[in-house]
Amino acid sequence: MIKNYFKIAWRNLWRHKLFTLINIIGLSIGISAALVIYLIVRFDFTFDKFHQDSDRIYRVVTDYTFFGEPSNNRGVSGALPGAVKNQVTGVEVTAPFFTLNQPNVFIPGKGNEPVKFKNQDNIVLVNDQYFKIFNYKWLVGTPAVLNNPNRVVLTSEQAKLYFPNLAYNQMVGKVISYDTIKTTISGIVETLTERTDFPFKAFIAYTTGATNKQLTDKMHLDRWHGTTSSSQLFVKLLPQTAAVNVESQLNALLKNNAPMRPEDKGTTRRFSLQQLSDVHFNGKYGTSDTGGPTADKNTLFGLLFIALFLLLLGCINFINLTTAQAAQRGKEIGIRKTMGSSRTQLIVQFLNETFLITLFAVIISVILSPVILKLFADFINKGVKVDFLHQPGLIVFLLGLTVAVGLLSGFYPAIMLSGYKPISVLKNQPVSGKSQTRNAWFRKSLTVTQFVIAQFFIMATIMVSKQVYYILHKDLGFKKDAIVIVNTPWKNRQASVNQVFMNKLKAIPQVELVSVASDPPSSENTISADAVYIDGKKEIKTEVEQKFADENYTRLYKIKLIAGRNLQMADSSGALLINATYAGILGFKTPQDAVGKYVSGFLDKKKMQIAGVVADFYERSLHTPIKPLAIQMSSNANTAGNFQVALKPQTTGGNEWKTAIASIQKSWKELYPDDGFEYHFFDDNIAQFYNQEQHTITLLNWATGLSILISCLGLLGLAIYTTSQRTKEIGVRKVLGASVAQIVTLLSTELVILILLAFVLVTPIAWYAMYNWMQGFSDRTSISWWIFALSGTGMLMVAVFTSAFQTIKAAITNPVKSLRSE
Repeated sequence: MIKNYFKIAWRNLWRHKLFTLINIIGLSIGISAALVIYLIVRFDFTFDKFHQDSDRIYRVVTDYTFFGEPSNNRGVSGALPGAVKNQVTGVEVTAPFFTLNQPNVFIPGKGNEPVKFKNQDNIVLVNDQYFKIFNYKWLVGTPAVLNNPNRVVLTSEQAKLYFPNLAYNQMVGKVISYDTIKTTISGIVETLTERTDFPFKAFIAYTTGATNKQLTDKMHLDRWHGTTSSSQLFVKLLPQTAAVNVESQLNALLKNNAPMRPEDKGTTRRFSLQQLSDVHFNGKYGTSDTGGPTADKNTLFGLLFIALFLLLLGCINFINLTTAQAAQRGKEIGIRKTMGSSRTQLIVQFLNETFLITLFAVIISVILSPVILKLFADFINKGVKVDFLHQPGLIVFLLGLTVAVGLLSGFYPAIMLSGYKPISVLKNQPVSGKSQTRNAWFRKSLTVTQFVIAQFFIMATIMVSKQVYYILHKDLGFKKDAIVIVNTPWKNRQASVNQVFMNKLKAIPQVELVSVASDPPSSENTISADAVYIDGKKEIKTEVEQKFADENYTRLYKIKLIAGRNLQMADSSGALLINATYAGILGFKTPQDAVGKYVSGFLDKKKMQIAGVVADFYERSLHTPIKPLAIQMSSNANTAGNFQVALKPQTTGGNEWKTAIASIQKSWKELYPDDGFEYHFFDDNIAQFYNQEQHTITLLNWATGLSILISCLGLLGLAIYTTSQRTKEIGVRKVLGASVAQIVTLLSTELVILILLAFVLVTPIAWYAMYNWMQGFSDRTSISWWIFALSGTGMLMVAVFTSAFQTIKAAITNPVKSLRSE
């Protein structure tokens, strides 16, 4: 029986090749999108899910406010871990870690010359409790080895990198140095294969921080004031312990050990518990200093909606095309019923056909998925791939998707077709008037739904593109073209070497101007100070962002000076520039009023004079509003290692910039032979602020194109159905003198009404979605009326063009063919 079902299904599909092909294309597009998006979403939602009791694991984070302005840090005070272990109840495991900033690693080599591995990352100090929270497989040793200082545990991958010819047990006892930290290998753990935001490669005993002076100065194990993201703390709570109770104890510790000081006026600080499951998705705190970027849940849910919409479009397309074939299969159904087929058997038969088409679509989707992933490789994590061997859940997903799509697509057509009465269908009257009306409205509703989805994607794509164009072409308050950024290595940064490098850069013919600073005008790196201004009556305390620069900085970036004078070499300790926003916060009616006034809180709380006021410019992306800013002269090599090089205009077809960069690299190699040369153009840096928006445009372009394609396929089905149902009417109208244009207009009127109805329905929905998305920008373009008009007009033109072939074909058909049986 089952074999017979599939044999008949195959014959029917093969007989109607065009409809079968259209159905498979529509469904395979939706299923491919669903499969790729499933892989992307599943990748992000499986981070750190493999740790035992993960629902009881929390990270302690620090939340600040500066005069109402919130600030967040994933780190904690150095003294907190010890206090939690001894004074906080309800905590089962206390696991601090401290991240080292890319130390050079030295291992024993031949003779007395060590082998050097430069700038190694993912190296942390931990205690033995760390491995009671994060699950590792121990190959050699136990966590207890980390109770002693100057011990290190390596991952298997890192161990083989350093000692490729030794067995793991032979590595134990080997000496390995991290800059000035000399350690002994005491254990090996297997490198994690699961996804984690804490991909550490070497674990140094946390107690080493108390025996090494450089580490002691960095970790501040006895200090309650100050926070660094390098010092993080994880805890596992006892079962049934409420996180809020532990939080209250943490903040009681903070209040007792770090009471408010006079200089803390206007600021607050508190500790909070962040669930491990939230770490990968919370951009306020980030992951770890060496971990990857956080994911945005809203974006992931948006991707799921796109997949759902494309699947829905494919299913609607299938239903429309299947019901359009109803007239052609009416006699088949009548004969089957006359021969004794029950309605259940017919339903099973039609569902078999649907599942067979869905199966073909799934197979095509599996083949297409790796190709699609390559198309989006620029912004899809490299770990996202189709791997049935290591992802058994993928097979379950595809099976579930096949069943769901098969039922969703095939259930209604199966019920409708199997309900035909044999007597009616054998008289070429497949459906009754009421049924016809009901089915027609159902098909029209599905078509309207398709156009609603397609037009929503069109409107969203245009709006996002308009905003991205706006932010990439907006005057940000500084010059951003033809500027090369070169960062000198912070470990080897010296004022004397910087000066030599500066002189070499100035001597390059293609270089127009050079400035040395802490950061360019717009950067994700921030340095801030709690600045205080006393106007004689009251004290105004403000968190002010700081940039360290030289006298060429404002000239190179063409930052407008609106009051006072520019920085001078003599201003290294006594004067600064502020922006117009800060001048306004201090209460000055005009920028000129701020010149000559004094503020404190900078450079060890010295009083500094405001030498000038610059026009506001965006210090970060347009997502962030302009904040108070002070620009000071670079005081030491650490704040003056970022070289900004303005290049002269390039001639048409010339390679002056390439020559200049080659000269910069040559000068670099002379001064920093052991460090790799890296550079980037400043305008590329600005564009990277909006990578997410650029990726959103790419996804929306694809979603829009696919939704239009599927909608047009469904529209073709509706046109075929309409013309087949109205064949005799068209013939009569032609006999009575109707022209081809009149008949085409008649057949297209219904389509135009459906598109206009979809436009009316989708416009408020799209406007609301766009408005909410735009709230993420502090400066944004307008939601223009022409976005909606262009979308509606474009969709109407595409739809009319798609159906034109079928309607014109019906209009020019000889009426004799349709009326000869009458």
